[in-house]
Amino acid sequence: MTRSEFDDIRAYLADEKTTPGDLLRIARTLVDDLEHSRMREAVLRTYYLRLLTAARATVAADAVDAPDPLAFLRHELGERGQLPLDGEDVQRILADARAAAALLACVEQNPQPVRRSGMRLRRCVGTGRRLPR
Repeated sequence: MTRSEFDDIRAYLADEKTTPGDLLRIARTLVDDLEHSRMREAVLRTYYLRLLTAARATVAADAVDAPDPLAFLRHELGERGQLPLDGEDVQRILADARAAAALLACVEQNPQPVRRSGMRLRRCVGTGRRLPR
């Protein structure tokens, strides 16, 4: 969910015309989004673990002079459809890898400030919601 979508939800929640039924619909949508995000994270973690395992096996096979140490990586990349195609520009793939490494180095050198837990100071602008007595 984007920052804009969160801001829209905050504004909608602050609107006095929002009914309890609307709030329930929003809550259900957010729970569905959270569940979808958790499932996607689990799938991505699995892919990462498989790739990491293949990379480690490749390095280990190379260390013992196995006949085809890249077999593990080739298999994993092939499973994901990520093997370079015949005739694909090798220089472009290598340039992408260099660019990704440079971006990661930049992120590591300039870490983002840690967010404090608790309420955010920034609020949505709009009509305040009053609770019925």
